[in-house]
Amino acid sequence: MVRMFSRRRAISIFAAVAGLPLLRGAEAAAHPTTWEGQALGAPARLLLNHPDPVAASRLIELVVVEVARLEKVFSLSRADSALSELNKVGVLVAPPQDLVSLLHSSRGIWETTGGVFDPTVQPIWRLYYDHFSNHDASPAGPDKAEIARVLAAVGFDRLKFNRDRVVLGSAVGLTFNGIAQGYITDRIVDLLRNAGVTSCLVDMGEDRAIGSRSDGTAWQVGLAESENDEHPDHVLSIVDKAVATSSSSGFVFDEAGRFGHIIDPRNGITPRLYRRVSVVADDATRADAFATSFCLMPEGEIRAILEKGPDLMVDLISNEGVHARFGNSA
Repeated sequence: MVRMFSRRRAISIFAAVAGLPLLRGAEAAAHPTTWEGQALGAPARLLLNHPDPVAASRLIELVVVEVARLEKVFSLSRADSALSELNKVGVLVAPPQDLVSLLHSSRGIWETTGGVFDPTVQPIWRLYYDHFSNHDASPAGPDKAEIARVLAAVGFDRLKFNRDRVVLGSAVGLTFNGIAQGYITDRIVDLLRNAGVTSCLVDMGEDRAIGSRSDGTAWQVGLAESENDEHPDHVLSIVDKAVATSSSSGFVFDEAGRFGHIIDPRNGITPRLYRRVSVVADDATRADAFATSFCLMPEGEIRAILEKGPDLMVDLISNEGVHARFGNSA
């Protein structure tokens, strides 16, 4: 039987909360406005430094409305979302601009990773889910012939899209679970920056900092394999950067935990190369997508991609517990 752990989001803002700056003088009453909620099923949080608490509350109201709007575009769990409609009928006329924008971003990551990142992997995910949902499911996973059959419908190059229409073609399903939370994080950052916010930590499943903390120091983001971990294994300091973390143990299909949710679209397998992979980038969309992709790639291939991305840095822990940090921002 499928065993769900709601731990896809494997990053924790331990130090961002516990290490809030000590304020002095007139700033002593200016504590950050904090909001907690959900975005695409993941815990979400805002730490907003704003001199006017009333204005801060209004901004948070706008954030909640924007998250709800974007969930109606990208959620797989909502039957009325644009993505669900596309997967159901195979074509979407006059698609939301956010969906088209994310498809463009996805194509760029797909090309950069040589197809390792591929939103058309959804049919393989569904195959694993349906297999392990059966009470008598084979612990060895789906049959190899069945995996090969479903893989024939996977491939981002099968999609056709522009601002007027999205057509799945011979692909049979899309998922943005490896990139949408980063995209939503970026849209919330845009909203807040346009409103004049200069100090905030946005967490919509992935994290992105606007400026620094109110005392000028960097935001402290703790990294962990599971969001349920009480202590981070490492802490990053970020200013105007995004951080995303992926871990195969974030969601597992089987009781034994052998089959994780991060599936290689090239062969349909669910490798376990690292305990966690964290990526720092200028934006959360790319950080999210690369964190997902790098879970499927050996370290040498990751380093080759980092040579092309001047803003990328990777912090990972191997299955053997070895910590490594590398990239142009390391």
